[in-house]
Amino acid sequence: MIVAYGQHKEGVKALGLFQEMARRGVVVDMFTTASVLTAFTCLEDLCGGVQFHAQLIKTGFHQNSHVASGLIDMYSKCGGGGGGGVLDFKRVFEEIEEPDLVLWNTMISGYSQSEEFSEEALLCFRRIQRVGYNPDDCTFVCVISSCSNLSSPSQGKQIHTLAIKSNIPTNRVSVENALIAMYSKCGHLRDARRVFEKMSEHNTVSFNSLIAGYAQHGHGLESLAVFRRMLESDNAPTSITFISVLSACAHTGKVDEGWKYFNMMKESFGIEPVTEHYSCMIDLLGRSGKLDEAERLIETMPFDPGSISWAALLGACRTHGNIELGAKAAKKFMELEPYNAASYVMLGNIYASAGMWEEFATVRKLMRDRGVRKKPGCSWIEINKRTHVFVAEDCSHPRIGEIREFLEEMYRKMRKLGYVPDVSWALVKDGGAVEGEREIMLGHHSEKLAIAFGLLSTKEGEPILVVKNLRVCGDCHTAIKFISAITGREITVRDAHRFHCFKEGRCSCGDYW
Repeated sequence: MIVAYGQHKEGVKALGLFQEMARRGVVVDMFTTASVLTAFTCLEDLCGGVQFHAQLIKTGFHQNSHVASGLIDMYSKCGGGGGGGVLDFKRVFEEIEEPDLVLWNTMISGYSQSEEFSEEALLCFRRIQRVGYNPDDCTFVCVISSCSNLSSPSQGKQIHTLAIKSNIPTNRVSVENALIAMYSKCGHLRDARRVFEKMSEHNTVSFNSLIAGYAQHGHGLESLAVFRRMLESDNAPTSITFISVLSACAHTGKVDEGWKYFNMMKESFGIEPVTEHYSCMIDLLGRSGKLDEAERLIETMPFDPGSISWAALLGACRTHGNIELGAKAAKKFMELEPYNAASYVMLGNIYASAGMWEEFATVRKLMRDRGVRKKPGCSWIEINKRTHVFVAEDCSHPRIGEIREFLEEMYRKMRKLGYVPDVSWALVKDGGAVEGEREIMLGHHSEKLAIAFGLLSTKEGEPILVVKNLRVCGDCHTAIKFISAITGREITVRDAHRFHCFKEGRCSCGDYW
């Protein structure tokens, strides 16, 4: 029963039965122990898991490969997203004299939980091969996920080739689904579609991965076409499917179709809409300029709106310059997540764009008083299988002088075509910097530095992909459109929210993100 509860994410019931076993003096085996660890993991109870780990050390159970796998999984998923959990599960792994393939797979999965440690997952994959294990379907799924995190199409293609040579028979569809997701996240939609079309069978995850890939890239029509194909197949859509479908409707401005699919969820498939679905509808209405309708929807939701819903409304207000409603949405967002810098930054953008510097300064002061810090922006690009990372105002790259000269020349060409820097995105502390200083700050944003390096380091006509950890700013978005037109390059920027595919002076997002 404990194993069954653990497998079905019934953590509280699993732990309750385990305590009953202990009271009755029933002997606990390795499988029960692993299921108890699964219970702590699904409850995200790191404190309880650590205490249980201490008991396992006393009994020596922690050195069992099956139990160690459960410990690694718990620390990777409950470790708080930083390096602490990684250090904990590395110690667990190092205590096992002869780790088996299952344990190696769990390690790769643990590293792939965080973008910060995805390189470690790839190193782990290479170690597996050196010690003589043949990767199985689980190994490939985990390591392909790491390539997705790194946005490393070159390494992803190498692993794809190895997977084909390995001829995995057990769960081939899972590996192919991971490949679809990886190619989509790396900006290679054609490769993702090619994998999908070559599959001997599709499951719900296959369709979901491709639908999501098209939606994230702003290809709403293609996303909806795949969804209609899914409806014609034997694969029923899930709650996750409809999140991507509604997002696709938002990217294509299909308000009526969006409402149709929103209502279809419950009426045709018995799926109750949750916060994410409502947020997609708010995004759809906001993109279409229907801010009053978006506000009514958020106020009539059958449950308390989460921060994601208020963030969607706030983003719409930023795009359309609705100061009053934007301030209301930001206040609600701040109440729910007082230490999330996104609400302060977006409200600051709204005030700065309107030239309301006193209000902007008030928002900045509120951030300081509450100890809220904006996450530093950084961008990276892979060139010749090596990842180059840039931060705003970067001076560390060996070619930074050449990069800045290239950008200065590019700015001269852009101005001749009508580009005007949007200095409202150069958010200094008091709003008091002179215009020239603001323009210099904008010119040194991390995504511009990464794009310049990419253009300098690749062949003419070759597309480039840049990844940013935050949302791309409005001025950079405008500038990259000009750069794509001047250079004739296809430039893809994957930011924290979506993909922006710039080509011939246009962006796939339709200037709404």
